[in-house]
Amino acid sequence: MSHQHDDHKLRDKDGNPLIERYKPNERTNHWITAITFVMLALSGLAMFHPSMSWLALLFGGGQWTRILHPFAGLVMFVSFAILVVRFWHHNKFEDGDRQWLKQMDDVLNNREEKLPKIGKYNAGQKILFFVLLFCMCGLLLSGIVIWRAYFAFYFPIPVIRAAALLHSICAFGIICAIIVHIYAALWVKGSIGAMVRGTVTYGWARKHHPKWFEAVMRNEKH
Repeated sequence: MSHQHDDHKLRDKDGNPLIERYKPNERTNHWITAITFVMLALSGLAMFHPSMSWLALLFGGGQWTRILHPFAGLVMFVSFAILVVRFWHHNKFEDGDRQWLKQMDDVLNNREEKLPKIGKYNAGQKILFFVLLFCMCGLLLSGIVIWRAYFAFYFPIPVIRAAALLHSICAFGIICAIIVHIYAALWVKGSIGAMVRGTVTYGWARKHHPKWFEAVMRNEKH
């Protein structure tokens, strides 16, 4: 056994070697995006319909909700844009992704040995990435048009109405996408731990993302 393997710096409490899946700055970037998303979902729903106006109490009332919502939106968009730059190259569609989607029955029944080898992200995660990207851009552009304090007076009423509708559609889309994202993270045990601690076990990587695991192992040997 090589001395390098013995000195593996990432180990769990039982001494088993771990692989770094997310660096500390990547995890911080993800959680800033996640926290601002929750703030935006709750404040947005508070303004969307009178039956949910009580949610404005979480932000200090209706006026503070209207003030904070667009600024939090800018923080989320910038944070997400940094995530896009970080992970863009891992989310390009490649050979095997279409086949993975065709075998959704095997995916849902955890028959991962029958699926094509997956890199850092599977086809479902890649689709989610682009849905989030589309919705984020739609929210930013429409949000600027309906931001009354600074920009709305530059646009005619029909444009503002269309932007408000687009904002609602994109918000609904992103909330649904994030629910799927959270459900999938709970479904695949170890996923949340990877984004909290930054590491995964060799077994987890080999089972869920074998192509990525093999690439990490090749890099370690060099």
